[in-house]
Amino acid sequence: MTTDKTTPAQVLAGKIALVTGASRGIGRAAALGLAEAGAHVIATARTQGGLEALDDAIFKATGEHSTLVPMDIRNGDGIDQLGGRIFQRWGRLDILVSAAGDLGSLMPTGHLEPRAFERVLGVNLTANFRLMRSMEPLLRQAEAGRAIFLTSGIAREPRAFWSAYAASKAGLEALVRTWADELEHTAVRTTLLSPGPMRTRMRATAFPGEDVETLPPPEAIVPTVVELARGDKQPPAYFRFQVETVPA
Repeated sequence: MTTDKTTPAQVLAGKIALVTGASRGIGRAAALGLAEAGAHVIATARTQGGLEALDDAIFKATGEHSTLVPMDIRNGDGIDQLGGRIFQRWGRLDILVSAAGDLGSLMPTGHLEPRAFERVLGVNLTANFRLMRSMEPLLRQAEAGRAIFLTSGIAREPRAFWSAYAASKAGLEALVRTWADELEHTAVRTTLLSPGPMRTRMRATAFPGEDVETLPPPEAIVPTVVELARGDKQPPAYFRFQVETVPA
């Protein structure tokens, strides 16, 4: 798949997009990029202030406000309620971008506290199951529903001390592939998007000695997200994002 770096403005005009983890990092960049492409964005994150800052940026760029939903993505009942509200207001969901993630603690598996392990799986895996369960009927109501889930190369190449995160992403990939097979005869299509190293807070936490200026910013992946969200093209089942040069 080749990504058009000059995606025409308003290519997603009239679309309804739900973005989780939208207050910072890739989620924030994706939410702003989808809005600039014409979609109405429903943004979820735990931090009210981060969501309000996102909405300010969206309004400045588009003249339109987003819909803000402060919530912990581990709240399954909250996800169900959100699905109901989306149905009542719009009757469908065109785009789902699941960007919320939790790195957890990097340490030997035997040293991990059970609650810490369960938290990582709750955010990275269980919450996505709840999103699929609640949003599938809405995505089916769209002309061509698109669901994008952020994964990681560590799901396929696990390494020492990353057990919780690696297990959660491996589980996510299995879950998404299973769901995609179930949706084969519908207009809904899913993609596992592996961003690779990016200039995010999570990356800085995992690699504190790394020079962040050598990494692409989250905004670099936005054209890819917009391309994958388009209903007039067939998205790949798995897409690994790479940049040849680091944007200034």
